Amino acid sequence: MEEINSAIVLAAGRGRRMQSDIPKQYMVLCGKPVIYYSLKVFEDFEPVREVILVAGKEDLDYCRKEIVDRYHFTKVGKIIAGGKERYHSVYEGLREVSPDSSYVFIHDGARPCVDRSVLERCMQDVRKYQACVCGMPSKDTVRIADREGFAQATPDRTSVWMMQTPQVFSYTLILKAYEKMLAGCTDGITDDAMAVERTMGRRIKLTEGSWRNIKITTPEDLELAALFVRNA
Repeated sequence: MEEINSAIVLAAGRGRRMQSDIPKQYMVLCGKPVIYYSLKVFEDFEPVREVILVAGKEDLDYCRKEIVDRYHFTKVGKIIAGGKERYHSVYEGLREVSPDSSYVFIHDGARPCVDRSVLERCMQDVRKYQACVCGMPSKDTVRIADREGFAQATPDRTSVWMMQTPQVFSYTLILKAYEKMLAGCTDGITDDAMAVERTMGRRIKLTEGSWRNIKITTPEDLELAALFVRNA
């Protein structure tokens, strides 16, 4: 039986730090919306058969007409409204994934510079470990601060990773993790991997991402992403 894999691309955030009335995922990057690039990489990645785009309720028509239809994204089978918090949006996406799906990629639509090689490494690791998150080892020394803003501890830099997306899981594993999390407590859970760790007691494989796989958060990030896109 042919393997079916899915991707959930999150585009429901408003990105207030961008200092713009336009949500960051719809801002123009080298002539196209930021979200275009996140969808394009999955459109061209053969192991992924379906894409669920999660957007703000007020943006659903725009996403259908100006992004999915305009750029002919044939894998985007569903465009759905997200929830109040990121984890609500992820759960809404998980509910729309094909029940026959083996693995699901969860990716931030504001990370336009993810490339095929990252997806391939994630695909390899999730098949082996059932749960993986891409990221990069920290280049910098990291200090842990106390509540008063003084340095409290300095972890070994070689053990510190900067997390990225996609985060990739066995579909049954991540769906069950979210169901348990939402039925219990969401306090302190900031990403999908933490949901799996806390509710399922599973270890998460760290997969090499890319230094280019930045998240658009500030205007400076958009300028840097433009350099990466032009030199891809």
